[in-house]
Amino acid sequence: MQINELFSTYERDRNQQPESINHLLDYYQKKYIAGEIDIKHYQTIYYYLQKQGAKSAHDYGTF
Repeated sequence: MQINELFSTYERDRNQQPESINHLLDYYQKKYIAGEIDIKHYQTIYYYLQKQGAKSAHDYGTF
């Protein structure tokens, strides 16, 4: 899954754009946990989003 696909999937599933890159990361983590994406794609996107400044709700313990 490419970054643009991630945005499109989020928008299609949620009927809205992500409010922040943090929401995008949390959404993507949920898809990984649900088994909808594999570890290789998860790691690629996870590290990309973190480099962009994304913080997971898991980092704050607010999931």
